[in-house]
Amino acid sequence: MPEIPEPTVLSIARDRGERKNATPLDLGQRVRALRKDRGWTLEQAAQGVGLARSTLSKIENGQMSPTFEAVRKLASGLEISVPQLFTAPRSGKVLARRSITRGSSGKSYVTATYEHKILAPDISHKRMLPYRATVRARSFDDFDGWVRHDGEEFLFVLSGEINFFSEFYEPEIMVAGDSAYYDATMGHNMVSTSVNDAEILWVTSLE
Repeated sequence: MPEIPEPTVLSIARDRGERKNATPLDLGQRVRALRKDRGWTLEQAAQGVGLARSTLSKIENGQMSPTFEAVRKLASGLEISVPQLFTAPRSGKVLARRSITRGSSGKSYVTATYEHKILAPDISHKRMLPYRATVRARSFDDFDGWVRHDGEEFLFVLSGEINFFSEFYEPEIMVAGDSAYYDATMGHNMVSTSVNDAEILWVTSLE
């Protein structure tokens, strides 16, 4: 009885894609769509996935079939799994992006009133901006007027206590576990009222 070879990851990925989609997936179009969703040029994508620019161009244009090693590099560089690479999005755009920020990392920005630590700093073209902040301000007078900007904002108090000022509402004392969702075009400031500077999680929409 002839020996049946074990299915490779590539064949499994193709099998999954064919079962989910009646129309066969065009890998070149899929790769190009994933690249453009990330805002990458062909040169940037080639460097990111570790392939020659000419090789990536030929894959996108259907002029060559990638080796398994090239498929592995594409999936790794695009931060998706091999099966995801061979599975067309069900509807709309699927960026399949992911970023993990460890507790001791993050990109820091320090001001007189806040110390921000930007989360997911490696993701570009975000639709929202998540960051942790240490509230250094102790008085409304520490600010040069109201802080206001486009978008909406969500804050969650991680530790300590704050006094949350908003332009059209009475100030609110908030403690760990409390949260607020508000229009960021409305003036807003907050100050620490606990012994130690309060820590908050902030998420700002960018659209």
